[in-house]
Amino acid sequence: MDDSGARVGLAALQIGANPAGTAATLEEILSFEDRIAAEAPDLLVMPEALLGGYPKGEAFGAQLGFRTEAGRDRFRRYHEAAVDLDGREVAALAGLSTRTGASIVTGVIERAGSTLYCTAIFIEPGRGLIAKHRKLMPTGTERLIWGQGDGSTLPVFSTKAGRVGAAICWENYMPLLRTALYAKGVEVWCAPTVDTRDVWQATMRHIAVEGRCFVVAACQVQPSPAGLGVEVPNWAADEPLMRGGSVIIGPLGDVLAGPLWTDTGLVSARVDLGDIPRARYDFDVVGHYARPDIFELTVDETPRPGVRAFSSEAAAPAGSAGAGAAKSQLPARPAR
Repeated sequence: MDDSGARVGLAALQIGANPAGTAATLEEILSFEDRIAAEAPDLLVMPEALLGGYPKGEAFGAQLGFRTEAGRDRFRRYHEAAVDLDGREVAALAGLSTRTGASIVTGVIERAGSTLYCTAIFIEPGRGLIAKHRKLMPTGTERLIWGQGDGSTLPVFSTKAGRVGAAICWENYMPLLRTALYAKGVEVWCAPTVDTRDVWQATMRHIAVEGRCFVVAACQVQPSPAGLGVEVPNWAADEPLMRGGSVIIGPLGDVLAGPLWTDTGLVSARVDLGDIPRARYDFDVVGHYARPDIFELTVDETPRPGVRAFSSEAAAPAGSAGAGAAKSQLPARPAR
């Protein structure tokens, strides 16, 4: 009997959003193309909010009960730095995916009208953008600048690297979200993040063991405030704002590559997908180790736009008072 499964390449690109802006960040990502091609991963994961940026320590002029004009202008600039999912930045990443043969999962700040979302996008070679996941619950003051995702963007889908899904930063602490993704058969758990604490490593290992899946965590790196020539209140001037920690973990919790600290770089490993059924032999959290007679999880995947426009015309019988009812004059909602 053959004891091996499909062997695939997994990689995390540890890099930070460039203070010079989104275009500079994209150029830096593309500068890794030769190295990515040389490693030939089937899946490449990049950090949270990489395109659009994560301005750690920025208050956006918010105080309880009022916002400053300077803060409003800072948000305007942040809105301008965000990306449209049908824009040039995503198209450039699609080209990178096709040229290197790697599926890509990366964090972006998605612009949808005047609302921003912290989003993970999924790109396939030769197909481009195929799915997105909007962060369900921004953390702390992130809620001031980002909208909340709904249950309609919780994809898990098949790639050359196996069945892939993503949870962004502290979403990884949401046990019901984890269970929903486990139930969809996730095999490679992607975790774009900006969390560089030591305890994050324990979180990633826990998810790998709990879900009996591979975990690829990609974190940003950012210099210290002193290195950037700025002041960040309540943060030491010489302490890096983000120090990385990108890591790849196997389905029994073994660290396979990384963590990489402080520097930019590529963390990669070749893995055997056959390790997943081996690991789930004695623990399948949504299968033989579940107790559906006691516990039940319901997931609402209905899209929840802010406004729904409809007409009663289709439902009304011909000649009735409802027939020919005026259709909504609401403007079309920006593409989601």
